[in-house]
Amino acid sequence: MHLNSLPFFLFLISGIFCQYDYDGYYAPQPDYGYAVSMFDHSTAVCAPECTCPISYPSAMYCDNLKLKSLPIIPPGIKYLYLRHNMIEGIEEKAFDNVTDLEWLILDHNHLENSKIKGRVFAKLKSLKKLHINNNNLTEAVGPLPNTLDDVQLTHNKISKINPNTFEGLVNLTVIHLQHNQLSEDTLSGVFKGLNALLYLDLSFNKITKLPLGLPPNLMMLYFDNNQISNIPDQYFQGFKDLQYLRLSHNKLTDSGIPGNAFNISTLVELDLSYNQLKSIPTVNEHLENYYLQVNQINKFPVSSFCKVVGALAYSRVRHLRLDANNLTRSDLPQEMYSCLRMAADITVE
Repeated sequence: MHLNSLPFFLFLISGIFCQYDYDGYYAPQPDYGYAVSMFDHSTAVCAPECTCPISYPSAMYCDNLKLKSLPIIPPGIKYLYLRHNMIEGIEEKAFDNVTDLEWLILDHNHLENSKIKGRVFAKLKSLKKLHINNNNLTEAVGPLPNTLDDVQLTHNKISKINPNTFEGLVNLTVIHLQHNQLSEDTLSGVFKGLNALLYLDLSFNKITKLPLGLPPNLMMLYFDNNQISNIPDQYFQGFKDLQYLRLSHNKLTDSGIPGNAFNISTLVELDLSYNQLKSIPTVNEHLENYYLQVNQINKFPVSSFCKVVGALAYSRVRHLRLDANNLTRSDLPQEMYSCLRMAADITVE
């Protein structure tokens, strides 16, 4: 076993490539677009100010054009990119020619809820991805078509979600709502019935308590950079497939964490870094990545990782971060090495 710093942990799920820096910074979100520079212009019908690559004639790129309104969108376009413009609103008939649109990417504009007219998104009966990151939204957009599988509304000013916004979205697997102004009262119950939802990111909001009514099928659940101080008893036991759970940069204390709060057999990664913990919360032996850096931890009980130690009884932790706590290498008990026999990286100082 060697003691060194932890590299980035990368994972791939449902076609989404997610990066996470364990010091609390998020890598840029993926660009779902094709590299336009790789292709010549197509001879397909295309808005004159935009680009439709010959290899992907159903994709139209209108990025970085200082547009203040949507261009005329020709029939046959299925993937529409309108990033980095100055668009403030969307007229109700904007997509009447392309009701079979599948991807609509509107990141980095000036969109406001009051200027998005009527049921403009609900008309898109084939829409799968809707990205409106980095805009001026104050509430989640809707109504939405039930074909959606990926909704991203990050870096807005959203403080309100209508209880019916996500109702009936049976195909929705991914929701990004980080960097908004959401509270637990706004969130409770709004994800009810989303039985396909696997990924929910609520980081960088104003959540003080964990919201009620989250779908039990979630695999990835992120609450980083909120103001959560306690975990309700048995809160996470209702998630039967939860693998990645992040609660870094909150206000968690020992008294706010019930004894078995994180004893979840499916959990692969748990991030409790940048909180106010003085002891190590107990975890299931199947956990592989455990991040506790920048707390106030001053002791290392082996029982937090192993109830018993034996030939078949040991922790599967591979990466453990305890740096920036009140621990040194000399504080690590000898029996730790039998319990954490799978560990590749343990960072203490």
